[in-house]
Amino acid sequence: MVRNLTKGKPLKQILVFALPIFIGNVFQQLYSMVDNIIVGNTLGENAFAGVGATTSIAFLIIGFVQGLTAGFAVKTSQFFGNKDEEKVKRSVATSFMLCAAITVILTIVSVLTAKPLLRLMQTPEDIIEYSYEYIVVVFAGLGATMLYNLVSSILRALGDSKVPLIFLIIASVINVALDLLFIIVFKTGVAGAGWATVISQLLSALACAIYMFRKYDILRLTKNHFKTSWKFCWEHLNIGLPMAFQYSIIAVGIMVQQAALNTFGTLYVSAYTAASKIDSIVTQSLVAMGSAVATYVGQNYGAGEIERINKGINQAMTVSVGLALVSGIVVYFGSDLLTGLFVKDPNEQMLSLSKKYLFWQGVFYIGLAIIYVYRNGLQGMGYSALTMVGGVVELLMRIVASIFLVKVLGYLGLCLSNPCAWIGVDILFITSYYIIIHHKVKRFARISVASVKIKKHSKGIA
Repeated sequence: MVRNLTKGKPLKQILVFALPIFIGNVFQQLYSMVDNIIVGNTLGENAFAGVGATTSIAFLIIGFVQGLTAGFAVKTSQFFGNKDEEKVKRSVATSFMLCAAITVILTIVSVLTAKPLLRLMQTPEDIIEYSYEYIVVVFAGLGATMLYNLVSSILRALGDSKVPLIFLIIASVINVALDLLFIIVFKTGVAGAGWATVISQLLSALACAIYMFRKYDILRLTKNHFKTSWKFCWEHLNIGLPMAFQYSIIAVGIMVQQAALNTFGTLYVSAYTAASKIDSIVTQSLVAMGSAVATYVGQNYGAGEIERINKGINQAMTVSVGLALVSGIVVYFGSDLLTGLFVKDPNEQMLSLSKKYLFWQGVFYIGLAIIYVYRNGLQGMGYSALTMVGGVVELLMRIVASIFLVKVLGYLGLCLSNPCAWIGVDILFITSYYIIIHHKVKRFARISVASVKIKKHSKGIA
């Protein structure tokens, strides 16, 4: 159902919109989680570590896709908030054309550079072949990833966060079945886990796209909507590319972390892989709040509701702080149990390494919550170039921490690299947001006063 987020109580609208996104994000994490659980329990610790070692380079490319499609959807949400149906349709058509062209380039580049990137990151020789077999399949199927993220972003731009969830749940079930079929029955090894993910995501994307175009009149396109202009394309790229590069820049920092981690050996890679998967799942409530804020701000910005934007941001931040505290408690007390899901009979050292990583992430989850709320708020207003600067700050902080803190503190330094990045970006985003929103409120007030004066003058003439 299309939802207008420019009316009603801000927090209620954000929470209702965020809930399906949260559930969907958890199921999306299951794609990767199930791959790792089945691989770890059927193919062994080296295969598990090999799949885990691809996380950072996977995020380098897939993060680019997520940022790009989310950026395109910002324009769609602004047109929707402004009640311009024709531009909504043109925006959707333009997004599909741009994504199709970029997918071809991205697929070729990522497949060709997968092995060199793994070597550049000093992936241990006993797991590098596992890593390559898995990631090259995922990269080959980038078209499915692009399509799913695009249709999901479009629907969320219109306020529908439920339909993507339904199709994602179905795809998650298919993914589990295909994992078991490919790995256990067909004996395809880690490549089978990759194919299971790609196929299930493709089915989800196609089903969601068919439903989307048939269900909503506002998304029924004609040939004329695909007749776009370079100016209109640039309006989308101007938001989409900075957001895409922001994700990729962050991914480079994570790759530096992974390279530092790889020097510790396979045991550390396995522990870190399990811990990072747990970390990803428990923080999905923060990610969902951020996604909801982006759509909420986008629609309200298009409608000129600046005061409403500020109110929603403040209320979302309060809720996110509470969620961050709960998430921190969960990862600390549940780390041993959750780590055991990924590796059969983990030893005490692995459990200790996993718990140490999760403890230090959990302590600073509030810093992560701040990033999601304020970064997505800025993106919703169209300040994607500023959020890309935030990505550069994250990159620099992670590089410094991964190089210098690791030398001094060892594995603990690696555990602290994310919190260091979060704190640096928090300062940038909080400061930027309040400067921008203060300027917007003052500008809106001036426009309102001028509008009143014009109306009075017109009445006087009449």
